[in-house]
Amino acid sequence: MGTLAPDFKTISDFRKDNGVAIQMACSQFVTLCRELGMFARTMVAIDGAKFKAVNAREKNFTRGKLTRRIGQIEHSIEKYLHALDATDLQEGDAADAKTERLKEKITSMREKNG
Repeated sequence: MGTLAPDFKTISDFRKDNGVAIQMACSQFVTLCRELGMFARTMVAIDGAKFKAVNAREKNFTRGKLTRRIGQIEHSIEKYLHALDATDLQEGDAADAKTERLKEKITSMREKNG
């Protein structure tokens, strides 16, 4: 075929006209691969999309990184819950003191009005 290549319209028309046959071929290919033991309980996808690869340190994850990150998150949650408990205790002490002062004021007002 030399340097001849189909244009996008030819490929698009082919997919439109032969969609059922393409699906059957893909299905039979997956079935054949399963029968030959080529898959190990994983999902298979066939796609022609192209994506720009990004493998910056902060955007990729290994098992070790995930384990450390999960540990950091759990530690942060624990600190937050302890902070909430401390705040509750402080508010509880303040509320108790305020209640006691109010009771004293009520008692003194009753004595004055007595």
